[in-house]
Amino acid sequence: MNPRLARLQPYPFERLRELLKDGVPPAHLSPIPLSIGEPRHTPPPFVLEALARELPSIAQYPTTVGSLELRSACRDWLLRRFDLPAGSIDPQTHVLPVNGTREALFAIAQAVIDATPDHKGRPPLVAMPNPFYQIYEGAALLAGAEPLFLDTPAEQGFLPDLDQIASDTWDRVQLLYLCSPGNPAGAVMSEAQLARALDLADKHDFIVVTDECYAEIFFDETSPPPSLLGAAWRSGRQDFSRCLVFHSLSKRSNLPGLRSGFVAGDARLINDFLLYRTYHGCSMPPPTQVASTLAWADDAHVLANRDAYRAKFRAVQEILQDVADIEIPAGGFYLWMNVGGRWSGDDERFVRDLFVDQHITVVPGSYLARPSQGSGPSTTHTNPGQGRVRISLVASLEDCIEAAHRIRRQLQG
Repeated sequence: MNPRLARLQPYPFERLRELLKDGVPPAHLSPIPLSIGEPRHTPPPFVLEALARELPSIAQYPTTVGSLELRSACRDWLLRRFDLPAGSIDPQTHVLPVNGTREALFAIAQAVIDATPDHKGRPPLVAMPNPFYQIYEGAALLAGAEPLFLDTPAEQGFLPDLDQIASDTWDRVQLLYLCSPGNPAGAVMSEAQLARALDLADKHDFIVVTDECYAEIFFDETSPPPSLLGAAWRSGRQDFSRCLVFHSLSKRSNLPGLRSGFVAGDARLINDFLLYRTYHGCSMPPPTQVASTLAWADDAHVLANRDAYRAKFRAVQEILQDVADIEIPAGGFYLWMNVGGRWSGDDERFVRDLFVDQHITVVPGSYLARPSQGSGPSTTHTNPGQGRVRISLVASLEDCIEAAHRIRRQLQG
């Protein structure tokens, strides 16, 4: 077996099952699962109809590069969503379909990392926010790199401070993962902050990957989250050098089971990633390509989706705002709630008590992070997710309201 597999930590939901396995929730309360970020709004009917209509094409082998119609639909969406000029993105060289961003975010590290140690015998680094989407860490380790965790505490607006990292550390970085809007806190990076990441990439020779799968779930229609591509274009990097962005229909269109997304950016990187994926065998099935083309071309269902999340956040905030430390995030569908009171920041105990007392499942924040890697006399090496829980508002409005009332009872009990 690959010895690097031994370095992978249990996935957060495996740890959660272990935490709750002996817990017995009250039978008179229906379960409300708010742990996994699995969208449960109704998928667009026209996408489901297209899937059914195109099923006969499943008899054909798909190409890894995907249809030009799909890549053009992705290109058109990028242009209108992120205010990029016509002609700035070539669907044939800047866009590549992927089978959901999860597998592609993992695969990109395998394709771009050179695991050769430096002159001091040290492996390369892959930088990522902390807390983070666990795929980033696993991708780094299996590619032969070491994760570099960039803490995102509340005092930094739940965003990484890229200027806190020493220059000689950046020299070892080959890949920087960013997530905006972030998981779990929903913080959004500005174009200026994204451009700063590109400045550092130019100076220290690394690639910037942004996981933008929550970019279509936000709460201020006048200020949608920006993209790394927009930051690159408007800062003079019109070849999108060192830039790769990952987008998905899972959150945008409530199609997590479709496993459909795309990567866009630097044409040289896209070409090399296509070569990797050709051998990896990651072709998107023909019916999925047709359905995805229609989904990327339609924005009306996305606005309705945002409205549904806004209604849930407003309702939950009204119920909890005077008993819990919560804020409606700039983007995404998570509440990143502080755990205090009688739990004294023990997020595991809070999650277990909430399950046993109220039949609600959420995730301990400490499961989504790793101990700080900071140095110096003031460093505590604490886990930056400790003392918080992630609540996924993916259930129905009625269930989210019921869950909020139960959480309120729990906090006041």
